[in-house]
Amino acid sequence: MQKQIKSALISVFYKDNLENIVKKLGEQGVTIYSTGGTQKFIEEQGVKCVAVEDLTAYPSILGGRVKTLHPKVFGGILARRENPQDLEQLKQYEIPEIDLVIVDLYPFEETVKNTTEEQAIIEKIDIGGVSLIRAAGKNFKDVVIVASKDQYGDLEKVLTENNGATSLQDRRNFAAKAFEVCAHYDVAISQYFLNNEPGDYFQVSVPQGQVNRYGENPHQRGVFYGNLNDIFNKLHGKELSFNNLVDVDAACQLIQEFTETTFAVIKHTNVCGIASRATLKEAWDAALAGDKESAFGGVLVCNKTIDKTTAESISEIFFEILIAPGFDAEALTVLQAKKNRILLEQKQPVKSKYMYKNVLNGVLLQDSDNGNYKEWNDVGAHAATAEQKADLEFANIVCKHLKSNAIALVRDKQLIGKGCGQTSRIDALRHAIEKAGQFSFDLKGAVMASDAFFPFDDCVRIAHEQGIAAVIQPGGSVRDNDSIEFCKQHDMAMVMTGMRHFRH
Repeated sequence: MQKQIKSALISVFYKDNLENIVKKLGEQGVTIYSTGGTQKFIEEQGVKCVAVEDLTAYPSILGGRVKTLHPKVFGGILARRENPQDLEQLKQYEIPEIDLVIVDLYPFEETVKNTTEEQAIIEKIDIGGVSLIRAAGKNFKDVVIVASKDQYGDLEKVLTENNGATSLQDRRNFAAKAFEVCAHYDVAISQYFLNNEPGDYFQVSVPQGQVNRYGENPHQRGVFYGNLNDIFNKLHGKELSFNNLVDVDAACQLIQEFTETTFAVIKHTNVCGIASRATLKEAWDAALAGDKESAFGGVLVCNKTIDKTTAESISEIFFEILIAPGFDAEALTVLQAKKNRILLEQKQPVKSKYMYKNVLNGVLLQDSDNGNYKEWNDVGAHAATAEQKADLEFANIVCKHLKSNAIALVRDKQLIGKGCGQTSRIDALRHAIEKAGQFSFDLKGAVMASDAFFPFDDCVRIAHEQGIAAVIQPGGSVRDNDSIEFCKQHDMAMVMTGMRHFRH
């Protein structure tokens, strides 16, 4: 059912891109009501405007806190046009019908980001605007509601193409977006008062949904909510897929744990190669050597600017994504030779206070896994040497970023074998040893990290047989002493950290 817009109420914080709409409404003979700065803006466009104060016979009061909260405003919005009693009351109280409401709320989130002054933040909690949105959205059968500057373009298109007439579906679509705006706004306010701590309800609102080509598999739908431009400059390549985004997150979470020059290769969220070296090229060579087979089609990440020499070496293999804090001009020329390679310049770390996932009929929420160990408790035959300690710390971080059950084997700050996603810890170790052998690594003098405790001494026994000299694990098993005693008897260092790193 087409309805012609004959009257409009406009009350916005941001006036950007509103000029064309105001002029179009003026050309179409629409009566416009407005307040304060918005009224002044409309009149500056050469368009007539009726002050809301003239409609209500009340001035803006309480420092602007109360402007539109009046029956003559909300009656005109909420009146059901097909209801004779509503229309009779409009006539009785001299309330004009309002067919279009344009609101842009006070910038609450921006204010929270830019100041800690509570009074300034509180004053940016919009009352009248949200009330107008809810009223107009509720009465979408008769009223068009535009609830954000992001929707000005959609309204202008409707006004232009249909000469100011809207369909029921148009009005319903605007209402749906309007209630989304309100919901997001309310969550932001709630989180501010909760100090971003969990409350009685699971509340997360992330704007800017981007539809992926598909989800994890082609038969699944996928959408990413968030603004990647806050984190990356995308310098080259195709759009990031659902799976790309998952792997990119895993890569960024891993690399930010290292300050030394480090290069890593990620495949299906697991680390398949990583090394720290004096130069980026050396780090890349060592990371690739850790598992050349799995690196094919992987996600690459480093914590230093990519130079031409490293870029030329990287370009010898097929990869999907390369993430770095910067790229030399010559390196970019080399890397951009392949059309579909995705090159991401990372601008800031990826940090989240909480992690969550949907399970059963609800949501699980937990703190992010920050920190690597609570304590450094040497319990083996001797304290770890300086070289062993460096490798153990490295291995512990790598193991933290492997799917459980996980084992990481490291020597000279290079991952030389890993077992991940296994149903038993000993299977994870066997897999790690097999991987090391596949690429001809000698495990003599290497170190081993485990994401959780050893339930028996079988893992340290096998490690010793392979020449592994030091172990790091959280401890906590009722049979910890079995593994400790074996290490003491066979001159192995063992460190207990008191911090488990399951990753399911």
